[in-house]
Amino acid sequence: MAAPGQALTPSEYITHHLTNMTVGGDGFWSVNIDSLFFSVLIGCLFLGLFRVVAKKSTSGVPGKLQCFVEMLVEFVDTNVKDTFHGRNPVIGPLALTIFCWIFLMNLMDLVPIDFIPYPAEHWLGIPYLRVVPTTDVNITMSLALGVFALMIYYSIKIKGLLGFAKELALHPFNHPIMIPFNLLLELVSLLAKPISLGMRLFGNMFAGEVVFILIAALMPWWAQWLGAVPWGIFHILVITIQAFVFMMLTIVYLSQAHEDNH
Repeated sequence: MAAPGQALTPSEYITHHLTNMTVGGDGFWSVNIDSLFFSVLIGCLFLGLFRVVAKKSTSGVPGKLQCFVEMLVEFVDTNVKDTFHGRNPVIGPLALTIFCWIFLMNLMDLVPIDFIPYPAEHWLGIPYLRVVPTTDVNITMSLALGVFALMIYYSIKIKGLLGFAKELALHPFNHPIMIPFNLLLELVSLLAKPISLGMRLFGNMFAGEVVFILIAALMPWWAQWLGAVPWGIFHILVITIQAFVFMMLTIVYLSQAHEDNH
């Protein structure tokens, strides 16, 4: 990082904006405070907004915000009914929460690069601040591991511990001699689900953030809109698709966990 009052080089600028504010050192136990703060803040805003709409909802002529929320709920509900064939009242609210929360966290990528970090650094003395939680692999993998925990929980609850073990040991080849091969194949397949779920979201959002940072670092301030606006318009599609894909894969994985093949 450059000395106070000294302009950053493009390389220093990029490195600076890709560094999280952490506590606990640089090891495994370090915590990215900025990612946690913005993810919790966005989650609280989402819950608060939906609570206000629910309390003020009317059966008469709804307002624009109520119409939007109802359309969103209906959209998620339709996808859940088309994909999830079990009976579980948790899946619908879970899918709605995942879609809205991830979409809003992704949406922070459209905030201009220095809009929040600059005043945070110069007015509050916070040297590093990343405002897009889903560009932090710790956040995306935490979400994926939460889904993974639900997959294991419902697999055991629906199929029983013995049934779940048989599914791992006797699929796809139902023969005792193939148990080691089946276990290896099924465990790799099982572990690949949360890894791909979290890394897909992280990879797409991190790449989008890097493009915005490169535009800000390499182009003069008066011409940055020439690159940022077209990329931002395209990135809106990426933001929405990534939230939708995470939600749909969650529904699919939990639907598979509810299937009792015995």
